[in-house]
Amino acid sequence: MADRKLFTAVALLIGISVVLTYSLSAYITLLFELNQFHFALRQAIFGFLSIFVIWLLAQGDPDKHLSPIGFSLFIGSAILMIAMPFLPEFLVSAVGGAKRWIKIFGFSLAPVEFFKIGFVYFLAWSFSRKLGHHGGMGVKEEYIRFAPYGIVFIGAMFVIAFVQNDLGQVVVLGLTLLFMLMFAGSSFRFFLTLLIGAVLFFLFFIFTAEHRILRIKSWWALAQNNILEIFPEAIASQLRVPTEVEPYQIGHSLNAIHNGGFFGVGLSNGTFKLGFLSEVHTDFVLAGLAEEFGFFGVLIVVLLFMIMLQRIFKIANRAKDSKNYLFSLGVGLLLAFAFLVNAYGISGITPIKGISVPFLSYGGSTILAASVGIGMVLMISKKAKMD
Repeated sequence: MADRKLFTAVALLIGISVVLTYSLSAYITLLFELNQFHFALRQAIFGFLSIFVIWLLAQGDPDKHLSPIGFSLFIGSAILMIAMPFLPEFLVSAVGGAKRWIKIFGFSLAPVEFFKIGFVYFLAWSFSRKLGHHGGMGVKEEYIRFAPYGIVFIGAMFVIAFVQNDLGQVVVLGLTLLFMLMFAGSSFRFFLTLLIGAVLFFLFFIFTAEHRILRIKSWWALAQNNILEIFPEAIASQLRVPTEVEPYQIGHSLNAIHNGGFFGVGLSNGTFKLGFLSEVHTDFVLAGLAEEFGFFGVLIVVLLFMIMLQRIFKIANRAKDSKNYLFSLGVGLLLAFAFLVNAYGISGITPIKGISVPFLSYGGSTILAASVGIGMVLMISKKAKMD
């Protein structure tokens, strides 16, 4: 039997997302003269569909169905991402010149969300076959062994970061790759050198795009006062940026969190969703949650996420073979890093990356792709001894 606690935690998060979408999208529906249930109804449709997909996948046999699903996601979504820049306008949606969504029956789906699940499966399948304990190998030999995966990742990173202009997804995928590699049996020296290389690549991507440089400056304008206190004034003055670059989005996000207090201002009573935070039901959903439901509401959501991750990692730990272990672990890491990157961004700890909160932010692609990953993990749980 599949793990019921994991299914329940995810279903509750999806239910909360529908309520939040209805409440937090109030200003957008008025601004664009849409029906007040426009976004909530769409989220509910994808929510019910996602729960059904989770249940359906959980019925499968991991020995028979896991590989076809995993490779279909990996290869199919990769082909779509490569083809999207060449598709006609009526088939794709573009934001800021980047084509990220495919239009299907009035809805838009982002292939990159499904690619992440497929990529994790590809890594789990490959690592389980070719990697293992490093057994005293040198760093050079480990790099040679890792080279094919590095080439695949660099190719995916190029498509996502440059073609789709989405560096946030690269950060989440890169962190997941690094930790999966470590758990697959690589040495800490190799992990450390790869981490340094990843940081250098990340800096390269930042400094090759003007809008990313401005985003870093915008974040630094808010964080600089706290950080520069520890430096001598001569150094601090060189690092300080003008205050007019202050990031109004992060500022409003922090004010929304502060305004919520412990118990919040109540459902639908939030004020910062009224044009101060752009589309708060997507990337800033945690800030909207904090204002309307306060620290208590955020705590409930965090506890549900922790229960979800604990069950995923427990399934991974009790999986019978290394492929299922690594895949379950990778799905858990993918969801955890997405949540942390978003939470750190809306609280001003790191620059905003445009990453959605799994199962909570509005968006059919995000919730459906994450549900496919959960369904595959539940499929694995049937052959793991759970309690």
